[in-house]
Amino acid sequence: QVQLVESGGGLVQPGGSLRLSCAASGSIFSFRALGWYRQAPGQQRELVAVITITSGGSTNYADSVKGRFTISEDNAKNTVYLQMNSLKPEDTAIYYCNAQHLSSGTHWGRGTQVTVSS
Repeated sequence: QVQLVESGGGLVQPGGSLRLSCAASGSIFSFRALGWYRQAPGQQRELVAVITITSGGSTNYADSVKGRFTISEDNAKNTVYLQMNSLKPEDTAIYYCNAQHLSSGTHWGRGTQVTVSS
């Protein structure tokens, strides 16, 4: 059973930075892709960033975070990161780790709260 454990959320002032981590059970190379989604109150869950392991680590970002957020992975630690810089109040949401496993399909973490407020 694939398990994803997120960490790194919290309260930060506008313009600040946070780094989210998602530790996956098993090798990173057992996944097609790993990504981050977010869901703000009253809104649908949306894709933030994705890294495609089977495409050599290619990345894609939502337009709203391009140039501010960076997704990366450390295969030695089976962990995917989301570095978030220049945070804005509209980035406030629960951030979920998502994994597309090559055998068992889609998996989600429990989420970590990010609040951007002065």
